[in-house]
Amino acid sequence: MSFIPLLEDAAMAATGSQSMLMTVLPFVLIIAIFYFFIIRPQNKKQKEAEQMRNAISKGDKVVTIGGIHGTVSSVKERTVIIKVEDGARIEFDRSAIASVISDKKASVKSDKDKKEEKIEQAKAEEKSEEKIEEKSEPASESTTEENASSAESAPAEKTE
Repeated sequence: MSFIPLLEDAAMAATGSQSMLMTVLPFVLIIAIFYFFIIRPQNKKQKEAEQMRNAISKGDKVVTIGGIHGTVSSVKERTVIIKVEDGARIEFDRSAIASVISDKKASVKSDKDKKEEKIEQAKAEEKSEEKIEEKSEPASESTTEENASSAESAPAEKTE
């Protein structure tokens, strides 16, 4: 019995599994790329749009997918009534709302307000620290003067 044919069969089996791996690997990589670059971002966008549509309230300025700009006058379970002009009101499905204008402007303003508040707080803290330093400097000078004068008077008392 020879072991050479058995070794050749084992080498052939290893080569076959490697070629199968090399055949399947590109498909797995393509699926992973599609998931991370196409499917996952689309799902995130869809969730954000759904949250925006659920958060619509009376008084919001909106734009429909048809390009109609208006103000929400009332909100129902599945529809929204939009006031386009003084007397014109149109009823749309919630899914027909493309974007809410007032929320974007409010969030931008609130970000600016937050930055300004942080700057003002930092300035106020700096001023309070400066005041504390100013108060502590004269106090430390006076305490050193008092210590010096008491040191001078102490030996004078002992000598008398």
